[in-house]
Amino acid sequence: MNRRDFLKNALLTASLFPFIRTIDLFAADTAAAALTRKPYRGDNALPLLGFGTMRLPRKNGRIDYDAAEKLIDHAMANGINHFDTAWFYMNGDSENFLGKALSKYPRNSYTLADKLPVRSLKKPEDAERIFNEQLKKCKTGYFDFYLLHALNSRHWETVKKFDLINFVEQKRKEGKIRNVGFSFHDKPEVLQTIVNAHKWDFVLLQINYLDWYNYRSKEQYEIATAAGIPVMVMEPLRGGRLAKLPTYADKILKEANPDLSTASWAFRYAASLPNVMIVLSGMSQMAHLEENIRTFSPLKPLDGKEKAALEKAVALYRKADLIPCTGCDYCLPCPAEVAIPQVFAVWNDAKLKNLNKEQIKAEFAKLPADSGPAACVHCNACLKKCPQKIKIPGLMTKITKTIS
Repeated sequence: MNRRDFLKNALLTASLFPFIRTIDLFAADTAAAALTRKPYRGDNALPLLGFGTMRLPRKNGRIDYDAAEKLIDHAMANGINHFDTAWFYMNGDSENFLGKALSKYPRNSYTLADKLPVRSLKKPEDAERIFNEQLKKCKTGYFDFYLLHALNSRHWETVKKFDLINFVEQKRKEGKIRNVGFSFHDKPEVLQTIVNAHKWDFVLLQINYLDWYNYRSKEQYEIATAAGIPVMVMEPLRGGRLAKLPTYADKILKEANPDLSTASWAFRYAASLPNVMIVLSGMSQMAHLEENIRTFSPLKPLDGKEKAALEKAVALYRKADLIPCTGCDYCLPCPAEVAIPQVFAVWNDAKLKNLNKEQIKAEFAKLPADSGPAACVHCNACLKKCPQKIKIPGLMTKITKTIS
């Protein structure tokens, strides 16, 4: 059995229902058959919930190793044994942390995903250097899943220029990579080009109920599914935004099912898609981890009533005019030292709480000095780095005018 067939068979075994080429979870009859899906699976297979390490607990600006390691141990004890990291995560320390935290466990007791930082490569030799350093930092001899990170039209040109597909395939031949894929942030048309270029084992896509149409995630999911490529999901909560909805939107969900947390709706939405092999969650608090374990034990897909409620809540949520920042920190460091994700988080929270101008000003005053929106110098360095394509300098001007 080849590598792709293994992943497809694992997916089919887990879902226990016919392979569906396309699905719209706001249609009333699409997810009912998923009721038999199991949250975790046996040896050599993936749990449906994976642990992302882009948002680990912090202490004094760095990873709180003690607190984060307790999360890893609790995850392992509850069957969450897939961990996802990257070169950039946690200011480059995520890989080091995982190497330490997982070293106590047998290597075959968990799966590990890492990513080649395509945007950082200046010459072909950089790929070999970084890959070897990643193995060292993670204290491993191989990666179960290895991705070309954050591909878009510009980074795809780097992939071709430096022949990175052949690079990762050579590492597979050397036994240092088990499965080859990529993460993606661009238009579906670009995704189709990348999908057609290679026989990928999997793809990591941004999927959640807000982005299903806004970010054209539905089209991206369908492209991968039509090509027979299993999908890993990132940003199911859209950087935490979908764990905290405006009161008027959250009220609709609570009326539909008062026993469910707001975040669980988003996880159930993403995990119900038949071609989703795993949903990644960045869990920085034990309460989040325990809640997610409850949500996936077992996973209960949205029923018709819940889908109707969610559709109504989403329609209201879109009217909040929030900035679609996920807090990934890819825009950092800012040359002017603007705390870009924090600025957008303050703004979004203010909109969700319907604060007035003076209240908003008070919230921004809590940011470190000279890191607020007024410090933006419009150098545009952030524009090329933002995977959400947010027009950051223009929004900084808008926010500054609003609070001045």
